[in-house]
Amino acid sequence: MLNLRQSREWLNARAAAFTAWSAPARAQLARAPWPRIGAWAGGAAGVVLASFALFLAFADWNAFKDPIARMASAATGREILIRGDLDVRPFSWTPEVRISGLSIGNPARTRERGAFAKVGQAEAAVRLLPLFIGRIEFVRLDLSDADLSLYRDAEGVSNWSGNSGGRAFNMPAIRSFALRDGRLTYRDDKRRLTLNAAFETEESAAPGAASSFTLQGEGTLNDRPFTLAFSGAPLINVRRDRPYPFEANVRAGATRVEATGAIARPFDFNRWAADINVSGADLADLYVLIGLALPNTPPYRVRGRLERQGDRFGMPELAGRVGDSDIAGRWSAARQRNGRLMLTGDIRSRDLDFDDMAAVLGAPPSTARGETASAEQRQMAQALEAQGRLLPDATLDISRVRNMDARVSFTAARVRSETLPLRGLSLELSLDQGLLRIDPMTLQLTRGRIGGAVSINAREDVPQVALDVRLAGARVENLITLASGQPVVGPLMGRAQLSGRGASVREAAANANGEVALVIPSGEIRDAFAELTGINIARGLGLLLTDNESMTEIRCGVASFRVRNGQAAAQSIVVDTENMLIRGGGGGVNLRDETLDLRIEGEAKEPRLLSVAAPIIVRGSLRAPRAGVEAGAAIGQGGLAALLATIAAPVAAILPFVDPGLAEDANCARILAGRESARL
Repeated sequence: MLNLRQSREWLNARAAAFTAWSAPARAQLARAPWPRIGAWAGGAAGVVLASFALFLAFADWNAFKDPIARMASAATGREILIRGDLDVRPFSWTPEVRISGLSIGNPARTRERGAFAKVGQAEAAVRLLPLFIGRIEFVRLDLSDADLSLYRDAEGVSNWSGNSGGRAFNMPAIRSFALRDGRLTYRDDKRRLTLNAAFETEESAAPGAASSFTLQGEGTLNDRPFTLAFSGAPLINVRRDRPYPFEANVRAGATRVEATGAIARPFDFNRWAADINVSGADLADLYVLIGLALPNTPPYRVRGRLERQGDRFGMPELAGRVGDSDIAGRWSAARQRNGRLMLTGDIRSRDLDFDDMAAVLGAPPSTARGETASAEQRQMAQALEAQGRLLPDATLDISRVRNMDARVSFTAARVRSETLPLRGLSLELSLDQGLLRIDPMTLQLTRGRIGGAVSINAREDVPQVALDVRLAGARVENLITLASGQPVVGPLMGRAQLSGRGASVREAAANANGEVALVIPSGEIRDAFAELTGINIARGLGLLLTDNESMTEIRCGVASFRVRNGQAAAQSIVVDTENMLIRGGGGGVNLRDETLDLRIEGEAKEPRLLSVAAPIIVRGSLRAPRAGVEAGAAIGQGGLAALLATIAAPVAAILPFVDPGLAEDANCARILAGRESARL
């Protein structure tokens, strides 16, 4: 191995050999005429540059418009054509370009729809130096006779992005911008929206210059006319790092949206926020604007801040009124991995008018004086009244329910109702691929509560509706009152378990099957009413005429109905008192035509003078029931023991259905054992 000294000697020897070898070549290069060579090279370069300059100055740019258009088409994936002239003025610190007859096509998926944009005349001047670092800065941009055609299909794919998401569009810097005779057509198959609008602007960056961008148009939204007015800050002032402020006003039938906000990074339409005021006849009408299946409601007015961040949008805080009820809370919606929209929310009301909830079922709210209802809901109420019906036939839009999922809670601290003694309400709603469930659902009464669950399965063509609700801890006197006085007092329990197919409440009720039962495990009944069921002329009518308020103990009361195909047949109606055994029957309740046919008769437990065994009948409709005494021959009297033997078996089956503890209840147990005592 060579040591360090030997290495240095070897390198020096190589260097000396190279110097000796290259000496002749270096001597020849030194004798070369370098000044003359430099002159020739400079002259040649000058000729090339001069030729290029002459070419730029006198070239026919129209000869290059087709190659330029082909390169632009390949770069953008859209067919770009220059049907008119192309002229370039390159010799300036601000080169100018003029194009006429510019056409920009649609992406491949919507290519058959023709041109995406057409510009009759486009003139632009750009700064030269920024072009060398790949940045475009417009000194002037003038567009005239421009047509823009936007389209989004039913799957949400748009022609301005080429896909469902697309890239954000960044506006280049512009010092002077003019847009004249601009026209916009927009069709959205997903929202069933069409728009024809005109837009124009003339802007300058000069100090004190007043300018803005405006767009106004009209079209149809869900086959109903609507108008749009949009105004924004001058486009020449747009910067990527500053929000772009705007104002918008939308009118669609009775729906009105007023918004004042800003796009966070111009012009990324997936990042913006606005303070909004929304009002209209029905919240469900907002589906075509925001894609959310909201419930039917009375007229509303809501305000808050609407924010969009990518695939998520919502209102972190809202307040307003729906009908005669106040609402507040928050909601958000986001696109899930499976592509479905998920709505989550927490809505509250401090003071809820319960008749406003009727609209959720497709029924009109109260239309009495001072109540809030839309013109369409008032017409619906008039139609139901003219037909003598209660159940609404407004159909559920299955496609909306299937298009999104949801988890929403709703609570009302105070509830006002003219028909029920309500004081509070809470429910949890979930929607999963067409299956809507309200579970749990709780209505707090002045005393007691109604609780249970409701579901609507819209995964099939005809929805399946099911409910299972219980009444617990209630009082009869709180639920039933008459002008003539309180006929019955005592605890009341009940249960309804029903299911049926139908796209409306009326249709589901007409096909319903299930059970309905009410139980009074103890209490008191006014003597006059108890005696009247046996038509004891001497006592029953006398007590009524003298306004006698004396009461008789109720040992147990039961009313049950078996529902088959919308026919609620009375299975067992019995009230066992100290002096009377009151029982009922008849055709029951027909949910198909909403008619009543019930018979109530009494059997005295001791002999009565001047008594007529004619039953009390309840007929008419659910909306307007009528009660009276059936004329005709008196019915035959049956033995009390035989009656109790007939009644005891069905009652034994009803009590556990309502509450298993009732079968062991001391009072109701007597009715089961009553037949034994009757034989003594």
